[in-house]
Amino acid sequence: MTCTCRTYSHLWSAGTNPEPSRVQSTDTDDDEPGPSGLQSSRYEDQAGDDRKRSYGMGKYSAAGLPDDVIRMETGLPDMAMFKRVVGLVERFEGSIVYFAGWKVEGILLIDQVFMALMKIRQNYPHLHIAQLFHCSTATVSNVVNTMVHLLHKLLFQAMMSTVPSRKKKQNSMPASFHSSAFNCRMIVDCTDIHVAAPSQMDQAKLTYSTYRGMHSFKVLISVAPNGVIHFCSTLFPGSVSDKSIVQQSGILAHLVAGDLILADKGFLISDIVPEGVIVNIPPFLNKGKITESEVRATREIAKNRIHVERANGRIKDFRILDLIPSHLRNSANVLVQLCCALVNLQNPFINEVASTITVD
Repeated sequence: MTCTCRTYSHLWSAGTNPEPSRVQSTDTDDDEPGPSGLQSSRYEDQAGDDRKRSYGMGKYSAAGLPDDVIRMETGLPDMAMFKRVVGLVERFEGSIVYFAGWKVEGILLIDQVFMALMKIRQNYPHLHIAQLFHCSTATVSNVVNTMVHLLHKLLFQAMMSTVPSRKKKQNSMPASFHSSAFNCRMIVDCTDIHVAAPSQMDQAKLTYSTYRGMHSFKVLISVAPNGVIHFCSTLFPGSVSDKSIVQQSGILAHLVAGDLILADKGFLISDIVPEGVIVNIPPFLNKGKITESEVRATREIAKNRIHVERANGRIKDFRILDLIPSHLRNSANVLVQLCCALVNLQNPFINEVASTITVD
C-alpha cells in the first residue's frame, strides 16, 4: 500500500499543502456583500426572511427522527445503528481536535455526526446544511471535515485493518459456497470513481479510462463470501490495470496457501499470488467455443461473484462519490474507505446471512 502512495502521490497533492483537503462546498455565506457593495432592498430582505422560515422554526436534529428518515439521510439502517456510531464517537469527545482549530460547542455531538453522514450520503450543499442546523457554512465545514476523518479512523482503520482468516470465514459461509468454493477467502473486483479532470496534462492522461470514457480513480474492493467488505485499497488512476492494482494494493500480503479467490476474467493474477493460492476466474473461449463444464463453472463463479458487485453498488449509493471534484482529491481515499465501512453497517444483502446476525 505504501508503494501506491509513492507512485501516485502527485495525484493527491495538487499543491504543496500536505494536509488532507477539506470536504467543502462552493457555497458562499449569505452575509457576504455583493460586488456592488449596495445594501439589500426591502424585497430582498423579505425574500431572505421567507427562505429562513421555510426551513422551520426549530433546528434540524437527529434526535427523535424515525428510522426511514435516518436511513435516507445517513445510509444507516435505523436509529439504533446510528446511535451505536454516535456512541463510538462519544468515547473520544474530550480529545477531538477540530479541523479548523476551534471547537464547535453550539451543536450537539449527535447532530455533528448526523451532519457529516448527511454530507456523505446525500452530498447536500453546505449552505443547505447550515440552514437546517441554524449555523454558518464555516461551522458546517469544520464539523464535516472533523467528523469524516474521525469516523474513518473509528470505522475503517480500527475495524478493517485485517482480513479475517479462512477458518473464520467458513463459520459464516453461505450454503451456495459449500460445494464449489468452500475455501473462498475473498471475492475481488475493481470499481471506478468518477473524478473531475485534472488540470495538468500528465495527470489527466493517468486518470482517463478509455474503457469507461471518463476520468476516474480505481479502487480494489474485496468482500467475504458472506458479503462483508473486508478490504478497500487506496485509490489508483483510472488507466492502471487491475493486475497492477492487485500487485501494489497490499492485498496479497493477506493471502496464504489454500486460499481461493473469485474474480472476473480480467484478473489475470495467478502468476503474482502467493504459492498455493488459487485464482478462480471465468474460462476464456477456446477457439470461439465453450464446453458444457465451462458453462457450469462460469455460472457458479457469476453466482458467487455477484456479492462484490452488490457491495460496489451500495458504495456508490453514497452521493459524495458521484463526482470527486479537484478540491476533494486529497480526501478521496478517506471518503471511499469510509463509505465501505458504512456499507458494512447496513443490513446484509444475503438473506441467509441476515437471519443469523444478532446485535448485542
